[in-house]
Amino acid sequence: MKVAIIGAGVIGITTAYELATQGHQVQVFERHGAAAEECSFSNTGIASASYASPWAKPGMLKQILAHAWQRDTPLRIASPSMADLRWLWQWRKACNSTTFVRNRLSMLRLAEYSSHRMRTLTDTLNLPHERSQGLMVLLRTERESKRMQASLQVMRDAGLSFKTLNAEEARQIEPALKPETALAQAIHFPDDEVGNCRQFTLLIKQEAEALGVKFHFNSLVQPLSPAQPQTIRTTAQDMGEKFDAVGICAGMGSAQLVRTLGLQIPLAAVHGYAISAAVREPLDAPRSAVMDEQYKVAISRLGQRVRVSGGSEIGGNTSHHHAASIQTLYRVLDDWFPGAARTQDNVQVWKGARPMLPDGPPIVGASGVAGVWLNLGHGASGWALACGSARVVADSINGKRPEIDLQGLGLERLHF
Repeated sequence: MKVAIIGAGVIGITTAYELATQGHQVQVFERHGAAAEECSFSNTGIASASYASPWAKPGMLKQILAHAWQRDTPLRIASPSMADLRWLWQWRKACNSTTFVRNRLSMLRLAEYSSHRMRTLTDTLNLPHERSQGLMVLLRTERESKRMQASLQVMRDAGLSFKTLNAEEARQIEPALKPETALAQAIHFPDDEVGNCRQFTLLIKQEAEALGVKFHFNSLVQPLSPAQPQTIRTTAQDMGEKFDAVGICAGMGSAQLVRTLGLQIPLAAVHGYAISAAVREPLDAPRSAVMDEQYKVAISRLGQRVRVSGGSEIGGNTSHHHAASIQTLYRVLDDWFPGAARTQDNVQVWKGARPMLPDGPPIVGASGVAGVWLNLGHGASGWALACGSARVVADSINGKRPEIDLQGLGLERLHF
């Protein structure tokens, strides 16, 4: 088949690669001038099956309200649109125990499959991207430990490998953790992985090109036509090129592309921040990755750099940086790994829009419109879910039954 993929981030490129391995003629259309320019550019690097969890969960609203007026709030609402407010209302409705457990299991199933697929690709293609093993979630207080119990029970029921640690045990795994910072408990996920998402994406792009995939950059695809949904146009006057199938992997642009087909997908841009700096002293830096549960900030070791990422900002845009959000990243880094990075010079500061659905899981699979397939809404877990989502969508386009159950990952669940 002749297949068009819209979007050249990690989601789009892995999908294109999987389709090419199954013998399809694939073309990728990207509005930017290069691959991996948005969320794939500077994310946390944590590809964690264990920590891929819905943002909508019990107690989350109360936790956010408790921090709402603090400088270091994990969620900031900046000039929200009416669409953002509708999204927040849908998110609030999904913050119940039943919905959370169902969505957590759906994401966990996809994340475990994705982790296996990523490792298979890395090993069989010998991809030399920066990677390390293990994730530790740091809980500053006993209250945070209690809030984690519902998620931990889901993971226990799923048979995931993790261990609860006291402060001393945590520092044996990450010896550079600052002793003066309060640490009530840590959760260690030894099988989770940290990797350079952008490096991986560009390496998979090379493999896809070797299989014949063609890339069209600086190509802004027009919204799909109801009369010809499988035709790709890059200008309003363009007669277009017809394909047998179209895969929507365009991040925040995805909802607009399919709205003309009658598909109302409630994507919101939940902006996140990241700072990256060179390691100053390896002994003072993390060995792999930690997640500060209170501030929702991750600190990752990527080769000879430390990346600190976090924050959730609804409204606003990627060009306006909120100083307090960036300062929170520096503060959390200093709380746990003071002196780890050269933060006085050559610091890369990044802000990106993570395309998130109100209840958490992405949409992978059929759109209900013949020949149009969806792979979108991965939110902050895009890196963790990318390789599995790509294989699932490629198999579906190819008429094959995916290797995992897609219940809870389809478009039909959006009526909440």
